[in-house]
Amino acid sequence: MTLSDAVGLTETQERRIVRGLQLALVALLGYGAATIQFAITGTAGLALGITLLPAWLRREYGYSMDAGLILWITAAVILHTGGSLWLYETYQWYDEIAHTVSASVIAGLGYAAFRAFELHSDEMNVPSTFRSVFIVVFVLATGVIWEVLEFALGGVVVTVYGIDDIVTDFVFNTVGAMIVAIWGTDYVGELIKFFRQRLRSKPEN
Repeated sequence: MTLSDAVGLTETQERRIVRGLQLALVALLGYGAATIQFAITGTAGLALGITLLPAWLRREYGYSMDAGLILWITAAVILHTGGSLWLYETYQWYDEIAHTVSASVIAGLGYAAFRAFELHSDEMNVPSTFRSVFIVVFVLATGVIWEVLEFALGGVVVTVYGIDDIVTDFVFNTVGAMIVAIWGTDYVGELIKFFRQRLRSKPEN
């Protein structure tokens, strides 16, 4: 089952939504450049680059990512970009939703890579419970790296809000990871197949 099946939108509808969100990112990028706000420009530019990765994968490797997965990724990055427009400071719940959604994307990608390595190796046989633990640990580790980068950049590209915000971020990163661990692993099956192809794995019996 793909994420498109779960969402219930046609592929055409999903791609139109993605294009609309990408145009919004272009507008934010232009706004940030025009007003010399580097936090907005940097966040929007990074987000736009991420949304273009599926097209690059299709061109370079012939992998057509599920439209639902593309929409999932695009929604996550535009939520974070929207936060640079003072939505984080105005609405606490916005930050919580943004981190939950983005953490779920990181969790899905991390699980897909881990599962591909597991299926690739004849020596790995990981219990399903450990896979769930891995998803949470992977997301938290990624969150640590992100927070370190935020402080290292000193608020030039991304805004640093303080320790209380970091704690809240990790709480909702965990929520996003657990959602994927419990309900979301079935939706990245095609991505697992792609990773296995890159690893030159043998077909499953």
